[in-house]
Amino acid sequence: MRFLLIAYDFPPIPSPQALRWAYLTRELVKSGHRVEVIAPDVPGYGPGGLPELPADVIVRRVFPGRLTRFLLGRGRKTTVPATAAATASTADETRGAAVEEVLNWKGRLRKSLESSFAGGGSGLNWKGRLAEKIKATVSDRVFPDYRAEWVEHAIAALQVSVAEARPDVVVVSHEPACALPVGIAAARQGLPLVVDLGDPVLAPYTPEKWKRAAFALERDACHAAMMVSVTTDAAAEVLQERHSLPDGKVVVIRQGFDPDFRNDAAHSGVLFDSGMLELLYTGSFYSFRSAQMLLDVVLSVPGVRLSIATIRAPDYLLEYVDRSQGRIRLLGFLPHMAAVAAQRQCDILVNLANADPVQVPGKIFEYLGAGKPVMHLRGEHQDATGTLVSATRAGWDIASTPEQIESALIEAIDCKAEGKLSMRAPRRDQVGQYSWPSLAARWLSDVEAALDRRRRPADAIS
Repeated sequence: MRFLLIAYDFPPIPSPQALRWAYLTRELVKSGHRVEVIAPDVPGYGPGGLPELPADVIVRRVFPGRLTRFLLGRGRKTTVPATAAATASTADETRGAAVEEVLNWKGRLRKSLESSFAGGGSGLNWKGRLAEKIKATVSDRVFPDYRAEWVEHAIAALQVSVAEARPDVVVVSHEPACALPVGIAAARQGLPLVVDLGDPVLAPYTPEKWKRAAFALERDACHAAMMVSVTTDAAAEVLQERHSLPDGKVVVIRQGFDPDFRNDAAHSGVLFDSGMLELLYTGSFYSFRSAQMLLDVVLSVPGVRLSIATIRAPDYLLEYVDRSQGRIRLLGFLPHMAAVAAQRQCDILVNLANADPVQVPGKIFEYLGAGKPVMHLRGEHQDATGTLVSATRAGWDIASTPEQIESALIEAIDCKAEGKLSMRAPRRDQVGQYSWPSLAARWLSDVEAALDRRRRPADAIS
């Protein structure tokens, strides 16, 4: 089949949704299908380290809009690799320190705003902080956010791709939500549409002012699609009830892991001490995802070290790192492949529960493929992630209390000393259904079934 994928988040952007479609695209091409992608012409962030796409995947890079172009600081349409962009930024800062600055309007704006953006522990320089402020300001006035300006350019590219590639199926990837109107435009042309929604557009964190618009966009996307895929059972139930969708239209395709990954293919650059119990957390921090309880216990139990790979560390974490004497180690941003390698080298992978107990973070499936025990720290009551960890016998599912965390760490220290820590890790046959080849095969089967339903007359469908 010929697939046309519409995805704002796509490599070189290393977001979870971009990784999802990097892996699914790879598996579709391996199975003999043709994939063309419409994506924005934007650089990634960090040094990259993404899974390699097959050479015959066609990626049509589309102008992202004037604001985004301005914020990226580029006046051309050629994508700059993340490593090159990082090198150029460093060089610019070095030159700025050595050469007297001649201020244009941008420079004067910088001087007037720099002090208000100083500090904060965000890990961003003044340019990054200013860009985030501008994005937030525009997103407060435009739905779904500042990236909405990409839509008109993507729809124009859609017309060209449809004429040239003649796709059998159009797939639209959410998040971000700005991709959904492009998919809806394809459906209005009579093209079979699959919406990979992931999570609902209307979510608990949606600002009150945008809830009605989010509901309408979500509804229109679901009704325009012949199939909707999400990552959790809870999301499927919400969409079916919210929009009265027929049985079978919403399918669950979770996040996954690469079963073919080899540690020698991408080194993490992180050294672990065999004489300590090495914990590793790779992920983000949110207001609902605090690690302070864990940090306190780690510092109180001898022989334990916690390494944290995150793109942006909260202030409280930096304070713990400073006084931990190396027991809490901040790795900064690890490229995807390096993070996966590190996951396979540590002793225990740590997962912090989401605020919503029915949500299962995509990171947990990456953890399951690492072959290491998982220590899931949940709230007082059982959640969906803990149920998954228990069902796959993947490690510890415990409440985030000092007593339970300390007990689990002491047990893990004993297991490592006795050479039995691997017995707490999930076996590959227990988690094989979450590998990307398995998930892609299931998604493809669901697409074929949806196409079959679409071709049949309405009165022939029971």
